[in-house]
Amino acid sequence: MPFKVIITKDFNHMSEVAAQIVVKDIKNTLKNKDAYVLGLATGNTPVGLYKHFAKSANAGEFDCSKIQSFNLDEYVGLPGENAQQRALHPESYSFFMVQELFGLLEKKFKETNVPWGTLIDQESLLAELNVNPNDWEEQGADKGKAIVIKANAQSEYLAWIRREILDAYREKIERNGGIDLQVVGVGGRGHVAFHESGIPFEGNKMLLVKLDENTVANAVKDGHFSSKEQSPWYAISMGVELVYSAKTVLLLANGDRKVEPMAESLLNDPTPLVPISYGQIFSEKGGTMIYVIDKAAAKKVMENANRINQRGIDIENISN
Repeated sequence: MPFKVIITKDFNHMSEVAAQIVVKDIKNTLKNKDAYVLGLATGNTPVGLYKHFAKSANAGEFDCSKIQSFNLDEYVGLPGENAQQRALHPESYSFFMVQELFGLLEKKFKETNVPWGTLIDQESLLAELNVNPNDWEEQGADKGKAIVIKANAQSEYLAWIRREILDAYREKIERNGGIDLQVVGVGGRGHVAFHESGIPFEGNKMLLVKLDENTVANAVKDGHFSSKEQSPWYAISMGVELVYSAKTVLLLANGDRKVEPMAESLLNDPTPLVPISYGQIFSEKGGTMIYVIDKAAAKKVMENANRINQRGIDIENISN
């Protein structure tokens, strides 16, 4: 199946082109079936896409009531006395989605889903991990680690997280026929959602991730949280194995900070050190992989266009 890279002028152009791809896929899919499953991401990268998407939806180009959405990730450990307060915290991804997309739609989606990280009490999680070291193991070659809860975990709380938070989210996606199109951004080291650099590709469809200390420190430094104690130390996330089980994956990237992961993910063989490089495996298995990136992020891609073309990846430059 195709692996295509579209190079755009800037953030606004990237957002417009990406939104057109999403809207076209929704229209085409709804010709043949009565439901559409859309995978969504948070962060600064997709907000422009969401504005264009909402404009098309509100103009009646497609029927939002036939769309069910699943988000990539959510924090564990947001400030709040209970799950509802945590979900409504201004730094929660649930709140982000209401602000940046769901609240813009005149006709609402059939259903929205964000991973259920706010149901987990971080203090209880920490206590259970400390008391039951044989119930789990860390995976990962870098600072961000996947906390893999074993199938035979003795802790009722850890077993509940595996069954009702991790497995249940994956099962709900599968029960609804899988994701038709998944929107993803990309981190500075080539990670997607909280599938951090160095976490293995295989066997990690849904992840409980321990955030690296720099991520937590930066969240405080940037003013998102008042202290490390008030900051999330964990997150629930789709892993790349689940992200890239969608029919189409649409990856967005803009700016100089994304130059290296863009080039590495296209020029070199897939490696867990660059999680988005799984896109190559995804394409080989029959998935449709589309990058929509601005010319700043595409600097090294354009310099190595011939080598990338030789790897069977098509580059369309519309940045002029």
